[in-house]
Order: sequence, then structure tokens, then C-alpha cells
Amino acid sequence: MTIHIDVSTQFNLPPELNLSFEEGRILLSDQRMIMLHIGAMGSLRKELIETLGIERARGLLTRLGYASGTRDAKLSRKLMPDASDEELMMMGPKLHMLEGIVKVSPIKIDVDIANGKYFGDLIWEHSYEADVHIEQFGVHTESVCWTQIGYATGYTSEIVGRFILYREPECCGMGDRHCRNVGKPIEEWDGNVEEDLKYFNPDHIADQLLKLQEEVAHLRYSLDEETAPGDMVGSTPPFLKTCEMLKKAGESNVTVLLLGETGVGKEMFARALHGISSRANRNFIAINCSAIPEALIESELFGVEKGAYTGAQHSRPGRFERAHGGTLFLDEVGELSPAAQAKLLRVLQEGEFERIGDSRTRKVNVRVVAATNVDLQQAVDDGKFRADLYYRLNIFPILIPSLREREDDIPALVNRFLEKFTALHGKRITGITERALIALKNYAWPGNIRELENMIERGVIIAANDTQIDVPNLFPSLNIEQPPVVPKLSGQIVEGAAPQPSHSSFDRIVDQLLDQDIPLAELENRLLDRAMNRAKGNLSFAGRMLGLTRPQMAYRLKKYAAR
Repeated sequence: MTIHIDVSTQFNLPPELNLSFEEGRILLSDQRMIMLHIGAMGSLRKELIETLGIERARGLLTRLGYASGTRDAKLSRKLMPDASDEELMMMGPKLHMLEGIVKVSPIKIDVDIANGKYFGDLIWEHSYEADVHIEQFGVHTESVCWTQIGYATGYTSEIVGRFILYREPECCGMGDRHCRNVGKPIEEWDGNVEEDLKYFNPDHIADQLLKLQEEVAHLRYSLDEETAPGDMVGSTPPFLKTCEMLKKAGESNVTVLLLGETGVGKEMFARALHGISSRANRNFIAINCSAIPEALIESELFGVEKGAYTGAQHSRPGRFERAHGGTLFLDEVGELSPAAQAKLLRVLQEGEFERIGDSRTRKVNVRVVAATNVDLQQAVDDGKFRADLYYRLNIFPILIPSLREREDDIPALVNRFLEKFTALHGKRITGITERALIALKNYAWPGNIRELENMIERGVIIAANDTQIDVPNLFPSLNIEQPPVVPKLSGQIVEGAAPQPSHSSFDRIVDQLLDQDIPLAELENRLLDRAMNRAKGNLSFAGRMLGLTRPQMAYRLKKYAAR
């Protein structure tokens, strides 16, 4: 059923208000309308204020009213093409009343559309906005009819053809008897109008919230000194075993030696150890022994006195003094000079040292965590590292697994690095494609976690906003659109793996082996040995080359060793 209500008699309006119950629509001329409960509008207003703050909520509701007023003004021009200036202006208040917003009684309206002149002074009664604001928040110190001010500004500005700003000097929401609004061109207002205009300017709230979130994330990741055990990511058995060893070391002050390949994150583990120890509230000082020239390494570690050598114009403490009470992380400790090794041994044994150029002995209380990616035992055998220092450092060794042994940790690490670098570079990346993740899992990772971190940062930089990182973003030098899809020996489909020999070339290799009368057992044994050599003894990596799991690889090696 459709009801046509002729509103022209009461409101002097030409259109009809059409209520179509079957279609669930209300039309004012050809413009669709809706009816909302005042209580619902009040709840929405309350949630906006509590969520966004009163300033942002005011701006949002003001712009909502402005958009509504602009649409009604265009409707009025369409319906009343021959109306006078005054009739067009009065249509706005009548529509406002028809829509149940407020009762409008003009005190004075002066309008000359052709010359862009306007002045309006109006009384508003029964303002729904004032009612819901008082109900939710009580009497306010400023006007609260934000949507209505926006409506009046939008409607009048559209009709007059220039920006007409309304202000509400009296408002029921402030405890006044009624609401009173005055509108005139913005240039004619005295005082600062920027405060009024800011509510009409777009406020991309979501973008600003994202920006704030990114800034917080960037701040978190930039505070390297605050790295905590919880910042490490992983759930694979090798990683959890290392963490368990780390916790045991954290319960004492024992010297720890971190072992592992380059890029496995030894400094991260050292910081984690510091964070769970009793020294967590003191300094964590790190030094890369291989990055400091040999002539300077002793002064960096132990400090220097003024005049000790040419250029030493000031006395300065070394890393040991700066780490007093805390933790000193010595990365690449195998690169220390013999003289530095001797002094380091003395500090570890006696807790004392002298600055270069000074005869005064200084006491220090420092927990040393050393790290190396070289075989220190071999260095001792070769005469490059002191045996007594090696034994002193090797009290509590902890082996950090390579990324190849932590394949299942790659998705979690990728997500962590995505959070970090999208914040750092101000990018909006929606994630990583499945084929890119598969390619990462099947990559050899000679540079371990550091290489993965660098690769994800490159992907974030290359990928466009609001897209996922794909294989070409991670491996741009390959210049590929689609990664090759090849089967592993196990039958698993692998994306991004290296192309395999063609069927014909593979047959030729098999024929050559058969021609040489090589027994199958010997061939399998040689394949196992070769894979282990290429993987540098890593069972998981070697097994992956042959399509075997780590336990399967270990079983075969044990079987052939027993022969």
C-alpha cells in the first residue's frame, strides 16, 4: 500500500511525501528518506563521542548535516525553479520541520542571491539534538546542535552560492530557553573562524588511526634497547629447545657462548637473555669485534686515558665500564687480537682491567655473552685463539638453529617483519601470497633470519599499497611473473623452486650411471654424502635436497654408517 500525503497545504510545499509500505521506502519527491528512533540517534551520538572524542564526533555530525542540507537545497531548486529568493530560503526550514528535526521560526532573513548577500537570524525549538545530548551527557558548555548547524550552513551555502557560516549563540543544550542561530558570509564574522571551519573539513579518521598505529609500531621496533624475550617468534622444536637453554642460563650469571651461522639472530637471543636475567634493569652493551679495527679494539673494550696515544685528547670509558652491572655482548669474539684475548680472560677471571695508558686497576661486574659463527675449537687447534679463554667462554654454550631447521616458523617471522616494515616505511600491505610463502619455505636461506628480514623489507618497499607481497617482490632479480612449479621427489608441489632437468636429460644421466655399473647402494650412499657436504652437515637441508624428512635422512645415514 502506498499513501500519498499532500504536504503543500500545511507547509506550502509543491511535492508529495510518498509512504510505500510494500516497497519499504519513503520518498520526498524523488529523494529517498528514512525515519529513525531518536533513542537510536542518541546512542549513535554517544558512541561517536566516547569512541572518537567530542571534537571528532562534532566534526563528523556537522559534515553529515552539511551534506543533508546541500541535498535539500538542490531538491528545492529542482522543485521550485521559479521561486523567489525568500521562498527558496524558507524551503530549508520547512523541510527541516517536515523531517522532524526542529521547529524553525525566523527572526530576520535578508537574502540577495544574485549579489551573494545573506543574513539569517532564526529561533530553533524542540531541537532533537539538544534533547538527546542532555539525556546522554547533561548540560554542555558549548552549543550541541551540530548536525543542524551543518544542515543550515550546507543548505544556505548551496542556495546563495557562497559559504554561509552559522553559529549558535544560544542553545538548549547549554541550558538556554531555546536555540538561536545566526548565519552570514564567513568574511563578515568577527574573530577566529578557523575554529568553526575545522568541523567542515574532511577528517580521515581511519587513515589517522592507522597512521597512529603505524607510529606506535615503528616506535616499538625502533627501541632496540627494549627488545624482550616475547619479541622472538617461533614454535618449532629447535627454537623452543634453544629458548629453554636460554631460560636456564638466565637464572644465573654464567658466561654464555652463542653458537650458530651468520644471521641466525645471536644478538636477539643475547638481548633476550639479558631481559630475563637479574640484570635486566641495567645496561645491555653490544660490540661487533670483527667490525672494529684491531688497533682500536682494546680501547673500545677497556677504554683509554687522555694522552695514551696521539689523538687521545680525552679519557673515555670502554664497553666494559659502560656495561657495569649489566650485560656485555661480544659478537664475533673469535676475531679478537691476542692482546685483547689476554685482557678479556683477565676480566672474566678477576673482574678487573686497566684502561689503555692507565696503571689504575678498575673493578667491574659484567655478565659476558659471547657469540661466534666460527669453530673456536678449530681456532684453538690452529693457534689463533687462546685455549684458556675458549674454555672460560664455553662454560654454557647455546646453539641457535638455522632458519632451514625452523621452516615452520617462517610464516610467523614473515608476519612480524611485515608489521615492522609496513610501519617503518608507511606502507599498507595486506599480507603475503600463498605462492610467495611456499617459495620462502623452499629457499635455502644461506643468510638465515637476517636474510629473511631484508627480503621482507624489500618486498614491502616494492609492493604497491593495499596489495599482497608476491614472489617477484621478494626475488626481483629473477624477473619472473609466475614461479616455476615443480614436484619434489616426494611428490609435493613446490612453487618458486629451481627448474629441474628435462625428462630426456634426466634419462641420459641415468643411462650414464648404469653404463658405469655403479651399485644402487653405493649410488645412494654417494648421494647422501654429497647432500650432507652441500648442506654443511645440516640434516634438514640435506634431506630437503633429496625429498626426505630429517628423521628419514638420519635413518639412512645411520644405516649406511653401520655397513
